[in-house]
Amino acid sequence: MILVSSCLAGLEVRYNGTHSLDNRISKLVNEEKAVTICPELLGGFLTPREPAEIVGGNGEDVLDGNAKVIEKSGKDVTALYLEGAHATLRKAREINASIVILKENSPSCGSSMIYNGEFKGERIVGNGVTSALLKRNGFQVMSEEDFV
Repeated sequence: MILVSSCLAGLEVRYNGTHSLDNRISKLVNEEKAVTICPELLGGFLTPREPAEIVGGNGEDVLDGNAKVIEKSGKDVTALYLEGAHATLRKAREINASIVILKENSPSCGSSMIYNGEFKGERIVGNGVTSALLKRNGFQVMSEEDFV
């Protein structure tokens, strides 16, 4: 079974209430080959919500306690991102996910690129919190951009 970001399947769960529909991902879900997940909703966020970025590093740094996830207004939401990451890990284990496809650039789901923490639209190489946790636990994680 494949685990995929809910927004890639067309669900309107992104921070701004939109989706990032990828027809290939939606097809996998419709064919019951994939299960959707949104780490941020699992962490306790609602839709819409304030944008957030990792400040002081990347997802690995958040897991190690050396960086934080901060909303644009300055509120520290690290604990909610960690909760969502751990809930996603539990789900990946539950379904015995063979692969996980997550939304690139997200502070949760980015698997190779995230925003730099300055809320200026600039990206850096790095994993989001959920991607980092899944990779640490042996799951193959990729973005919709790398899925072929």
